[in-house]
Amino acid sequence: MARTDVLKIITPEQAATVLTTLAASDPEIRRKARAIARKLLGDVDVEELAEEVFWELDAIAVEQVWDRSGRKRDGYVDPGEAAWQLLEEALEPFLDALRRCQRLGLSAQATRHCMGILQGIYRFEKESQSEFKAWAVDAPGEYFASTYREWRNGTTSREEVTEVRRFVKRFCPKRADLCR
Repeated sequence: MARTDVLKIITPEQAATVLTTLAASDPEIRRKARAIARKLLGDVDVEELAEEVFWELDAIAVEQVWDRSGRKRDGYVDPGEAAWQLLEEALEPFLDALRRCQRLGLSAQATRHCMGILQGIYRFEKESQSEFKAWAVDAPGEYFASTYREWRNGTTSREEVTEVRRFVKRFCPKRADLCR
């Protein structure tokens, strides 16, 4: 009987432990692992990312708002508050990727993440027909502005700030005033 490759069946957490252990024990493996990680983080297609953000937000069902809102054991959760939380949770993985790039000094990649997130939020605000949107009318604009501010606070490049502002004017014109 053929044996299954153990690397194909371990959990992601176990795989991370294997990689961390190998990288700690061998400088050459650590160098190669870092190069691969930087390449993975570096491949940022703004249009693809915007599409992912849009669909992630558009997939939030109004029923999720209803499930989270109302009377709870420890009080009451307003439907609007629940909707904002759902939107924040949907955006968090994208913002985490932006933050990782900034922590690693991958400024250009962080900038592309910012543009993709902003365009995805904008598309959601303008194009989505989701019933969910009615429960968080102001949330897309607020998250658009907070995403820009967070990215802006983590960059020192005037050229990248100019690039993002031009991008927003072109692809998110009704939100350009939020990028000052």
